[in-house]
Amino acid sequence: MQVRSLLLLLALILVAAAAEAGKNKKEKAKKDGSKCEEWRWGPCVPNSKDCGLGYREGTCKDESKKLKCKIPCNWKKKFGADCKYKFESWGGCSAQTGLKTRSGILKKALYNAQCEETVYVTKPCSSKIKSKSKAKKGKGKD
Repeated sequence: MQVRSLLLLLALILVAAAAEAGKNKKEKAKKDGSKCEEWRWGPCVPNSKDCGLGYREGTCKDESKKLKCKIPCNWKKKFGADCKYKFESWGGCSAQTGLKTRSGILKKALYNAQCEETVYVTKPCSSKIKSKSKAKKGKGKD
């Protein structure tokens, strides 16, 4: 009977200790948090080169913070990594310029980034001409 009582007491102590540890974590998170609601965030600055892991700085009144961020290495430098666009299909090839064009409409501006509402991108026309027989063969493989 004493062994059961001892095990029950030990279990109660462990449950109480776990509850106290969880409470301390919540209090710690509240201390680190800020009451400030109007944060201004800068652009993501990569640690090296022009893409990859980096950080962005934010300020609010007298407070400042740094957040980890990542710039994909295939991002469109012209638009910035914090501006997300929905693009149309590529247009036809211009014989005069040798370029294709398409436009994108702003979908989301992250961290209050200054983004253009509509952007236009171009790329060189493909010099390869697909033959119809190759295109038909490719469709059956999927």
